[in-house]
Amino acid sequence: MITIGVMCAGIAAGKFFFPERLRKANELLQVLCTALLIFSMGVTLGGKEDLFDDLLSLGLESLLFFALPTAASIFLVVLLTRSFPGRKRGPEQAFRRGMSKKEPSGKKGRDLTVLIALFSLSFGVVCGAAGAARLLLSCLISRKDLILYLLMFSVGISIGLHHGLIRSIRQYHLRIFILPAGVILGSLLGGAVCGLITGRSVFEGAAVAGGLGWYSLAGVTLENLIGVQTGSIAFLSNLMRELFSFFSIPFLSRKNYYACIAAAGATSEDTTLPLMIRYTSEETVILSVLNGAICSAFVPVLLSLCFWLSGL
Repeated sequence: MITIGVMCAGIAAGKFFFPERLRKANELLQVLCTALLIFSMGVTLGGKEDLFDDLLSLGLESLLFFALPTAASIFLVVLLTRSFPGRKRGPEQAFRRGMSKKEPSGKKGRDLTVLIALFSLSFGVVCGAAGAARLLLSCLISRKDLILYLLMFSVGISIGLHHGLIRSIRQYHLRIFILPAGVILGSLLGGAVCGLITGRSVFEGAAVAGGLGWYSLAGVTLENLIGVQTGSIAFLSNLMRELFSFFSIPFLSRKNYYACIAAAGATSEDTTLPLMIRYTSEETVILSVLNGAICSAFVPVLLSLCFWLSGL
């Protein structure tokens, strides 16, 4: 909820105070913050003591728990939003349509974003595994929330620089809940199928997928509730989902904007939001924030409920 409040403050700043001439600098700040967050994620992953053991013994199972729930979420959201306006628009109508014609766009801009994300993640994993500059890395990890808040404020400014968002989103009414419903139901169904395939219970599988991309909460919670192995699978599979959303949004946006939200899950309100701004429309960005807020609120409930049902 703090991130949403910070973003709202950014929207107000962008609407009333932020000068248009600094729009480019604000976008560069978003790229920098996003790269730092991905680097921090890589450091956390690389610094995990049993990382390579987990990747060898649980990697394939984690991959399954990532792939099926994510694919089911995308399929269900695309199916449920067939009648939605603005599912896909041309480049001239994207969120960045007010930018200078000199801005990088198309395949070149997309590839650059993906390369920055890949480099940040890889470099973070190497640094975390090697323990290089441990004090500096620990300072970065401990201040990750501040970087996220700065990113959200910057994202809010980008939204505030565009006008008429509320008016353009009124057409959705209660249909805004269709997106998170599709994400949640698709994830749970995919997780239940994974549970059957791997010999776990349906509800344990649903619990792993119920993290909706929130890997830190899902991993720690299920490790405490069910066990280390399940917690590790939840951590890795939900981390894979967040990483997949970073790298897939530029490509999914070419087909369906709502598929980007479905892939991101609970992360669509914060860490993946800059990519939503870059590659989708104004309305999609607002729906992305709402979807992420709703999904994030449901994650603790889903984990507890699935654990309770698995014990029946």
